[in-house]
Amino acid sequence: MKIIKYLLFLILILIIGSSIYIATKEGDYQLEEKRIIAAPQEMIFNEVNEFRNWEEWFAWLQSENNPIITYSEESSGEGAVLSWKSDEVGNGKITNTGVRPFSSINQDMEYTIPFGESTSEVYWNFEQTENGTQITWGVQGKHSFMEKLGFLLQTDDFSDIWRTRMQQSLDDLERITNEKMAEYSINVDGVTQHGGGYYMYSTTASKLSQVNDRMSTMIADISSYMEKNNIEKLGNPFVLYNEWNNGNTTAIFSAGYFTPSEIITPEESPVLTGFMPNQKVVKTTLKGSYDNLPEAWDRAHAYIQENNLVPLEESDSFEVYNIRPQDTRNPANWITTIYIPVQEP
Repeated sequence: MKIIKYLLFLILILIIGSSIYIATKEGDYQLEEKRIIAAPQEMIFNEVNEFRNWEEWFAWLQSENNPIITYSEESSGEGAVLSWKSDEVGNGKITNTGVRPFSSINQDMEYTIPFGESTSEVYWNFEQTENGTQITWGVQGKHSFMEKLGFLLQTDDFSDIWRTRMQQSLDDLERITNEKMAEYSINVDGVTQHGGGYYMYSTTASKLSQVNDRMSTMIADISSYMEKNNIEKLGNPFVLYNEWNNGNTTAIFSAGYFTPSEIITPEESPVLTGFMPNQKVVKTTLKGSYDNLPEAWDRAHAYIQENNLVPLEESDSFEVYNIRPQDTRNPANWITTIYIPVQEP
């Protein structure tokens, strides 16, 4: 009988000692993962700010048992809520508590695990760098007694579990972002009539590889000139290809804006006035990055050949930039229209 009492006493001492050890064990935690993704800051911020995107990359939702996911009425911005229920990864809820476009998002995360409930503060910071957007994703909080006990009995500790899931999430976020930026479509709209008109322009020659950079600078300079001189712009900027030489990898091209009427410029003006006639053209629309322009041009020329059309040699082909990087940072949403003048049938 005395032996049983001694054993019970020893067990009690062990329980008390273990409880004291667990209670005094460090409970504060802060984990942080960083990643640079070659994408615009605004785009990455919007991807994280919109909870409906999280199903594609948030590791806690990547369960084979297909967790039940619900959203608040407003699924982005301050006050938005994402919650899920899953037998495999547990139940969770994330609430946006602070949103500063396009630099930071603060969140509260409630997570139910087998040995209790966990509450954490989550933060996201977004910073534009030379190579893309640096994401800093952090979580901080304090473990309860039951959490500390539970992780003490597990092989993997809290830090290992969270870091693995955070890294997996960032891997998938990067993949999804790259896929979305790479999306594009090309549509040959066919033969149409372009009204032409007066336009203001400047001309230069460059290597083919420098055309995109040079044209952006030229368009900005012409825009500034027109604004400074109170000259009205008509429509979107465009580039006329005066000469394109694949053999020498050089091009002569003009960048400009249409105007409602003819503008007389001084002799020393860096910006000149031109006129484009009303003419038949084959119109092709690219939605996506400028990297896809060569394919769009190839599709347009193929359409001309297949339909026995004849390019108008005395007129220059041109591109109109309807939606540009200045309008949206996501290249998948850029819209460029190609016009190739053709002879009347």
